[in-house]
Amino acid sequence: MTKGRFARVSRTYEAVYIFDSALEDTAINDRLGRFQGLLGVADGDIKVDHWGRRQLAYPIGTRENGYYVVTRFDADPAVLPEYERALKLDDAVVRYLVTIHERELGAPPMTEEELAAQRRREEEDDDED
Repeated sequence: MTKGRFARVSRTYEAVYIFDSALEDTAINDRLGRFQGLLGVADGDIKVDHWGRRQLAYPIGTRENGYYVVTRFDADPAVLPEYERALKLDDAVVRYLVTIHERELGAPPMTEEELAAQRRREEEDDDED
């Protein structure tokens, strides 16, 4: 029972990391594993997408390239401060961004009724010409 306190609810987050491009892939995977451990997320509960080495949009210090990784995970908001502290202290992390993942990007799917209404509007517009 959570009398007088809020129940802990996990949320879906998305994190983008830019690692130093001089790191080897094994070192990057080790760091990702350590960060996942701080979140208390099992390996199967996290989606990891390695974008690889890319040129930065603008130089950060003397760095012009970075290794990009995007992850999506469910975590308790209470663990995020310690997680972000570890990211800040890790010299191999050039930049990072953690956001709440609310939905996929792009337009939401249309229902059959909405598709039919759109077709009717388009046909009416064509008839007017």
